[in-house]
Amino acid sequence: MADEDIEQATNLAVTLGWAALAVTVAYVAVALALKLVRVMARRNTTVQEVALRLRKPAHATFMVLAMWIAVWSTANRRDPWFPVLEHVVVVSVIVSSAWMIGTVAVVVEDRVLRRVGNRLAGRYARRARTQVMVVRRLTIGLVAILASAAVLFTFPEARAASASLLASAGVLSVVAALAAQSSLGNVFAGLQIAFSDAVRVGDVVVVEGEWGTIEDITLAYVVVGIWDERKLILPCTYFTTTPYENWTRRSSEVMGTVEIDVDFRVPLDAMRAELERLVRESGLWDGRVARLQVTAAVSGTVRTRALVSGADSSALWDLRCAVREGLVTWLQREAPHALPRTRWETEAPSAVPQPVRD
Repeated sequence: MADEDIEQATNLAVTLGWAALAVTVAYVAVALALKLVRVMARRNTTVQEVALRLRKPAHATFMVLAMWIAVWSTANRRDPWFPVLEHVVVVSVIVSSAWMIGTVAVVVEDRVLRRVGNRLAGRYARRARTQVMVVRRLTIGLVAILASAAVLFTFPEARAASASLLASAGVLSVVAALAAQSSLGNVFAGLQIAFSDAVRVGDVVVVEGEWGTIEDITLAYVVVGIWDERKLILPCTYFTTTPYENWTRRSSEVMGTVEIDVDFRVPLDAMRAELERLVRESGLWDGRVARLQVTAAVSGTVRTRALVSGADSSALWDLRCAVREGLVTWLQREAPHALPRTRWETEAPSAVPQPVRD
């Protein structure tokens, strides 16, 4: 009995020694291979980035594979410790392979996103960015789920439990559908948002009475960045069931107004010329629209509306503020008589007739 224990310990030591040697050789070989790739592709930024991003998962994957080969080749399969060590190696291979596949998918999607961003502009670039981000999350989620399922199925207990679950799949499917109705609804809503082009990352929207920009779209929620740096988190189903405003649905170019109440004596031609001067000197105007109109003339004042356009919502906001300030300053400096005022008139009381005395 003691001889068997000594033999098993010797076999384990030999196996571990070969495994350590295989891991070391794999680490050195992967490091040299990545170094060689980076040297040979010195002018190719894509290959450089791939080699850099795959450094850790490649080391982990090939080191585990080398250890598995060493264990399988040198170990005595009749030893009691062999099934445990084999199971650990198999789980390590599954996890490292999933890491490797997920990293490759992320690198490919990053390159696609960068290439699309360089070729496209405006709403097309935002649509491509949204779709790539959703596909990336879906890919990572699927890889993680498949890897977790593969790890669980390496345990005999999990396989037995899965058989019993499949036997009662009819009842469980109904229960799971009811329990995950909201979550699955958000997942499908996220996919619908990404591929229906209804809203994209970077779009300017008005939701729940708040003006903001779409910052992130996941398979569960959408992040809207409010103008005052708050974050509004909404479920994906909100954008498929609730009306909302999208200011950049077709293009990022938008128009806005500046309204100012002035007196009836305002020189409209001079005010219109001042508006044109303000927008031409501003680097925020996109050159499309700059008009001054009178929209009302009641209650003792004239309401003027300056209609201007900007390349995007941020530039338009700053342009409207600059136009408003410029017109007010011009009224104070050049036409103070046109500032709004309230008028009233009083009449002298009529003479009261005196009674006639006899």
